[in-house]
Formats: sequence, structure tokens, C-alpha cells
Amino acid sequence: MGIVNDVLDDGLGGLTHNVITGKLEDLINWSRSRSSWPASFGLACCAIEMMATGGAHYDISRFGMEVFRASPRQADIMIVAGRVSQKMAPVLRQVYDQMMEPKWVISMGVCASSGGMFNNYAIVQGVDQVVPVDVYAPGCPPTPETLIHAIETLHGLIENEQILKRRAETGAGANIHVEHIEAASTPVLLGSKS
Repeated sequence: MGIVNDVLDDGLGGLTHNVITGKLEDLINWSRSRSSWPASFGLACCAIEMMATGGAHYDISRFGMEVFRASPRQADIMIVAGRVSQKMAPVLRQVYDQMMEPKWVISMGVCASSGGMFNNYAIVQGVDQVVPVDVYAPGCPPTPETLIHAIETLHGLIENEQILKRRAETGAGANIHVEHIEAASTPVLLGSKS
């Protein structure tokens, strides 16, 4: 049944998800999810995949995230890409504390999520010991498709406002794990001659 029939039958009660009859909270959550700016915190090889996600081939600007902010005061999503050393952990926490509320964290890669193969005293064994993590993107390194999937998962959680409720209750992030997505089977050839 089309929207015109619903309006004719039910009046304004037939309109669902409308700017006029919708809740302000839903509109704010929708706009937050569509206009998030990431603070890139690239520490190792995962940062190259994060930069590739911002490039023309994957075009992260489709999700309203075309501007990687260098200032934490202008960002609301922190993407931690790579291993976090014990010396870098206080800097990571300081950048997180300087971000404005509401703020979210994506842990990108095995090294950021669990320390990876670096099981020693110099590497933090999981960035969730330093900042509350909302979405984990697995892989070594994760492909740009995996990061885009993690971003879309985070956007869905922002729209439903599940993260802020959970963080207010427990003080931790959402702790969502997404599956690893393999790279596309056909490589992009640059400068190939026919």
C-alpha cells in the first residue's frame, strides 16, 4: 500500500518515518550516523588499509566521512588502526578525552583488538584497556571492505542509540565484532597498456 493511500485512509497517523511526524531524537540519531567525522589514529600497517578506504576506489565519503580530522575536537569516531605500544597508550587516551561527546571507537585489526602476534611487554594487549571500543574490525590487516562493514555496523548502532545507553550503564563500549570480508577478486590495474 502506497504512502498516498495510507494518508488518505489514516490521516497523518499513516505517515511513518517522516520529518513532520517523526521524533526529534530519531532525526538527531539519523543525522549523527550520516555525518560522522573520523579521527584517524594510524599506528601500523592497518593504517594503509584505512587510507585506502578513504581513496577513490572505496570512497568513504558515501557515508559522510570524507574528512579525516587531524584535530580530536572536530571528530566523533576514532579509528585505532594498528598496534598500540605502552608509550602510545597515554597519547591515545588523551586524544580520546579531547574528543567531544558523543564519541565512538572502532578497533581496526588484530593488533589493536588483542595485541596480535606481539605478545610482549611493549604492546598493549587490546586497545579496550585504554578506551571503550564499540566495534571490532578483524583481520591482519583488515581489508577496506571490512572497515566499511564496521563503519556501517557502527552507523546502525548510532541510529538506534544503543551505544550511548550501554555506555551510560556500564561505562564500556558496545563490544560488537564484525566478520572479516575478503578483498575483491579482480584487482584494479593502474596504467595498464592494452
